[in-house]
Amino acid sequence: MAIFSSGKYSTLGSGVKRKMVIPDGSWVKCKRCGHTLYNERLEDNLHVCWFCNHHMPMDVNSRIALLTDEGSFHEDDGELRSVDRLKFFDSKSYADRVAENQRKSGMSEAVRCGHAALNGIPFYLGVMDFNFMGASMGSVVGERITRMVERATAGGQTAVMVTASGGARMQEGILSLMQMAKTSGALARHRARGLGYIVIMTNPTYGGVSASFATLGDVILAEPGAMIGFAGPRVVQETTKSVLPDGFQTAEFLLAHGLIDRVVERKNLRKELTFLLEIFQKKM
Repeated sequence: MAIFSSGKYSTLGSGVKRKMVIPDGSWVKCKRCGHTLYNERLEDNLHVCWFCNHHMPMDVNSRIALLTDEGSFHEDDGELRSVDRLKFFDSKSYADRVAENQRKSGMSEAVRCGHAALNGIPFYLGVMDFNFMGASMGSVVGERITRMVERATAGGQTAVMVTASGGARMQEGILSLMQMAKTSGALARHRARGLGYIVIMTNPTYGGVSASFATLGDVILAEPGAMIGFAGPRVVQETTKSVLPDGFQTAEFLLAHGLIDRVVERKNLRKELTFLLEIFQKKM
């Protein structure tokens, strides 16, 4: 008896139609082209749409696996936790909001930092994840990144930062903004030692992150289509009362205007990072 499927139904030789049941979470729709993508194949393709090359969000553990030798990453300062010093409350307390994001994301904070190796070359790595409070920059985010850079400086190694953020964490007020100066100071000392710092910008990278450690790299890479800036395009347009050019704040636009050094597809990032680490290792 012939069996075939068409659309939402499967048809048996008897002519009886039965609705196909697709398990939840098996498919996802590309936000750029609208095509439906099979999750398992999407993971194999590094979360990049094979129809339009849209680079979708990638979780922190997948990022680490992409950019390091297997089993080489060892996290530092994972025990650091955010504290509600200001007793901030919007629709819920800051403490409750942090706990909620920890449950949803499986992360303790918006960044993971540690030491690793790629092609046998040791380096220090920080990776931000937008799934945790929009990867907003709070005190713990700033502290983890600062310590990561300081360890790289002490060990004479290159530091690498993968950025993604909506900006400063409003629930921490001025304490969040202080992280801009703290991380920048650590990077200034790192550079004074003649050591390398590489930034990989992903979508989106905004606010205090883009105004500090995200734009201080010796080499700044970005993924295709990544939105990068301080304030969003709508805010800029309303503030300046001007019409923004096409592609404003995309990685490609910023490459053409000199803010970043190269736009690199995700499938090529591992090779590109290996090349840069080799250069900085020889320099040291």
